[in-house]
Amino acid sequence: MSHRVAYYRVSTSDQSIEAQRHALLQAAGGDAFDEEFKDEGISGTVPAAQRPGFAALLKHVRKGDTLHVYAVDRLGRDALDVQSTVRELLRRGVAVEVHGLGRIAQGVGELILAVLAQVADMERQRIVERTAAGRDKARASLEETGKTHKGKASMGRPVGTVAGGRQVDPASVVQWRKETGASIAKTSEHFGLSTATVKRYCGAATV
Repeated sequence: MSHRVAYYRVSTSDQSIEAQRHALLQAAGGDAFDEEFKDEGISGTVPAAQRPGFAALLKHVRKGDTLHVYAVDRLGRDALDVQSTVRELLRRGVAVEVHGLGRIAQGVGELILAVLAQVADMERQRIVERTAAGRDKARASLEETGKTHKGKASMGRPVGTVAGGRQVDPASVVQWRKETGASIAKTSEHFGLSTATVKRYCGAATV
């Protein structure tokens, strides 16, 4: 007897699988699935077969079953993993139904899936790059002005705090540089501060 199986995945513990379940149930005409598997708080960078929920699914499904998923990227960590997962399911005689895409068949269906998986993979990489760029911009702004790139005061380690939590008094930096005639770079090295921070301290003191 064939079964209709659903699989859900969310990346963080504060996300819910309910939106995915609701969409799949609607697409299925409201009929409940025979079995449901899920991975909550599991990053999309983890290969499908290494996720607890998906691994259990692979042990459960049989020839003639149909697997329903909300999106292509639920089937693997990248385009290659998605293709590998789908081919293994099709080899076992398990049909794969992707929400908004339809049933994936061998041949042309696999090719379409491969293209979509690659697009999803590229978008995920762009998100990672944008996040990293935002962190770099915020860090540079914090060192230069003591505020984030959005103009907000830092809520993290105070500017002038060096590794280990030791705080450096701006006045002592200015005074030491004035007495020694040290360069910005030398002062930065002496106190363990960034050159941008030393420049800001000394500029504010008009030394």
